[in-house]
Amino acid sequence: MWPMLGILLVCLLLGVAAMGLASAQTPWSAFSNGVFRWRASGPLLAGDASAPDPQVSIKDPSIVHWEGRWHLFATRRTKSGSVGIEYLSFADWAEAAQAPRTVLALHDQYYSAPQVFYFTPHRKWYLIYQLADRNRLPQFGPFYSTTDNLADPRSWSKPAPLVANAPEKPKWLDFWVICDDQKAHLFYTSLDGHMWRREAPKADFPGGWSEQQLALQADIFEASHTYRLRGLDRYLTIVEAQGDAWRYYKAYLAEALEGPWNSLADSWARPFAGLTNVDQEEPWTANISHGELIRAGVDEYMEVDPANLQFLFQGASDAEYRGNQYGQIPWRLGLLTMAP
Repeated sequence: MWPMLGILLVCLLLGVAAMGLASAQTPWSAFSNGVFRWRASGPLLAGDASAPDPQVSIKDPSIVHWEGRWHLFATRRTKSGSVGIEYLSFADWAEAAQAPRTVLALHDQYYSAPQVFYFTPHRKWYLIYQLADRNRLPQFGPFYSTTDNLADPRSWSKPAPLVANAPEKPKWLDFWVICDDQKAHLFYTSLDGHMWRREAPKADFPGGWSEQQLALQADIFEASHTYRLRGLDRYLTIVEAQGDAWRYYKAYLAEALEGPWNSLADSWARPFAGLTNVDQEEPWTANISHGELIRAGVDEYMEVDPANLQFLFQGASDAEYRGNQYGQIPWRLGLLTMAP
């Protein structure tokens, strides 16, 4: 009898210990309780002030890790007002600031806000971006380019429109493509609290898009990005909001890309990433603005690892943000790492 009681006591103690471990904060806990904490790097990349047309900012990053190197695409804005996309490649973040910069010669007008990914069915790299072409669209809209060689910034094809059936009032921006096994989905926002979605058979990509439908309505602004969460059978949308003073990110979860999207971390007090939950060793930014999660892969599924989240974002101090017109804010890129 006594040995049996001893065994039962040990089992009970192990069970209590297991319950304690289960209740401890883990990388996955944030996706159930909505409590995120981040550690911020210092600024990793700034505008190239030594260029003939000095670069005011580098912003709207999209990045993949491929064949041992980071491949970064970002919007560059210059003092003269020129806006385009540039490419950098480096092996380690410590080398990023010294990496050569190449402006993609895609167009002679405004093009920005890139998204890069490898579309497996076509065995091609796709770059999705917004472009203002006065000859084709009344305002800017979604365009794409392709290449077989990610490392050659001169190899991208000339812009082609992604969507032919634009909305009547083309107030749309920050276009984002993500696929499931059957369909491609195109998300974008309209600066008025709405996030929109279109879909197309995956076999028809990059064409075949449906009419737009409302995906999410909330106190949101721009730069929505949607990902598949590895191992959780869920999708995550992060989207930028404007707080009382500064910019920050909210988060929403869904079981399918069609939605519905449920709030996860959606306030200034409990954000996905914002001034209230980001620790900075030497404070340099009051804004957690247009950024992209570091992906676990490079393909059209846009998968991220919830146990190893990092977020590449654009930041600016309070004085920089409030003291300049929008086009002259000196946005720099920094990296958030999810804290335990």
